[in-house]
Amino acid sequence: MRAIVEVTNLAVAFPDPAAGWRRVVDGVTLEVAEGEAMGVVGESGCGKTLTGLAVVGLVPEPGRVVGGSVRLDGEDVLAADERRLCALRGGVAGFIFQEPAQALNPVKSVASQVTEAARLHGNAPASRTSRLAASLLAEVGLEDLDRVAHSYPHQLSGGQRQRVLLAAALAAGPRLLIADEPTSALDTVSQVKMVELLQTLHETRRLSLLFVSHDLALVGRVVGRITVLYAGETVEVAGRDALFRAPLHPYTQALLATRPAEADGAPRRFPTVPGRVPAAREWGAGCRFAPRCPRAFDRCRRARPGLTELPDSRKVRCFLQGDAEEANG
Repeated sequence: MRAIVEVTNLAVAFPDPAAGWRRVVDGVTLEVAEGEAMGVVGESGCGKTLTGLAVVGLVPEPGRVVGGSVRLDGEDVLAADERRLCALRGGVAGFIFQEPAQALNPVKSVASQVTEAARLHGNAPASRTSRLAASLLAEVGLEDLDRVAHSYPHQLSGGQRQRVLLAAALAAGPRLLIADEPTSALDTVSQVKMVELLQTLHETRRLSLLFVSHDLALVGRVVGRITVLYAGETVEVAGRDALFRAPLHPYTQALLATRPAEADGAPRRFPTVPGRVPAAREWGAGCRFAPRCPRAFDRCRRARPGLTELPDSRKVRCFLQGDAEEANG
């Protein structure tokens, strides 16, 4: 099946007084097929958000892509000019940002912001933008449409603002939706409803979906495949069922082990992955997960594993699964 997103060995760097350009993403590879739902998971600091932004050419200044390739709908994002990137962002890919309060303009009404996206990216005439806004707001599950449409962001709840962002992202009829931690600021009930909404949109609109989250269990409710990131690189790619049944990378195994057990009335400690994600300046020559890995051996500490494709189309970056080595950037 044709890929709508192709990211290969992506590297993103920011200026560092002590090191010139410091790579904070270095080794991300992922692919989303047309009509597929792909999850991108990992702890904070693993490079999930920067990867999503790189797909649509929005790496924040002063950062820049310094290695690898990014293709969106077959086009080279890194070679595209700003005019072409603007067309790709709205017409091909819609983006839901993590913080709706920061992404929405506080001095513009909801209706004007949703219709602005339609005018910029979908070339919708002014005569039909108000009807389009109402239709989109209803599609994302908002009620009392006239009040919401004429409200300003601060007059809405966090869940409502997130749905407004989703409506704006859908305004130009994109074929891909990138959702960056769309549930992180929501309560548990609102999280479930947002996930259900994304699943419905994926199915009814036949949207490709790139769902970025730290919550592996939540992602697993929507997607068919999962890409696991750790310390700025891809460490495992697998189908959801295969990954949940038999994860291959020790980091993926640790993430799955943190899922809370079924409550039985007995008090228990909430499971966590021991240690923390290393900052980019702390990356050594070897496997970046080695300091936290209970199965690490000498080679893991001195050499960086390459991303190996296995016979079942899974990919994993681990010497327990393959011998490939990769040079550090």
